[in-house]
Amino acid sequence: MTHSKTSGKAASKRERLANAAAQVLHEQGVATTTLADIARAADVPVGNVYYYFKTKDQLVEAAIDAHAQHLRQLISVLDALPTPQDRLKALLGGWVEQREVTARYGCPTGTLASELDKRADGLDANIAEVMRVLLDWAEAQFRAMGRADARELAVALIAAYQGISLLTNTFRDPGLMASEGRRLERWIDSLGSAASSA
Repeated sequence: MTHSKTSGKAASKRERLANAAAQVLHEQGVATTTLADIARAADVPVGNVYYYFKTKDQLVEAAIDAHAQHLRQLISVLDALPTPQDRLKALLGGWVEQREVTARYGCPTGTLASELDKRADGLDANIAEVMRVLLDWAEAQFRAMGRADARELAVALIAAYQGISLLTNTFRDPGLMASEGRRLERWIDSLGSAASSA
């Protein structure tokens, strides 16, 4: 295992580039982002980028993988909470905490999905899969609350978040995200109450 240190360095640099790609693509968009922008954000010489990624599309794919990894980590943290209501409200809390970033750039995954939807190269399906994981997880929470309409509620929650992300970004108003977060918390509480009284 003498190569483990080198492999670890390579993996670390590749991971840095993937995370930088996710950040820069969020801030600048796919069309205007260059490999040099991503290299600068990752603090990697631009020539080294080609060792790991031959094209910008490969970096976009790596950014999608970074989104997926972040979501898996988030779900792991949320799943440690005791009740589905707690988990859903913690998800909302995370969204609200990011309201300043959302006001400037929109939802990281949602804006990327919107951009990639205009292409037919498979990257649109990759980002859709990340969204599907979140949707399926939210559905599982509503089902654990005893809701027969769990899928519809999950769609409503994610749609509400994507909608308020768009408005927060459009109006550059983080307060919109905060107030919608409070409304969605009350909504989740009311759904739990309705399930327990049924």
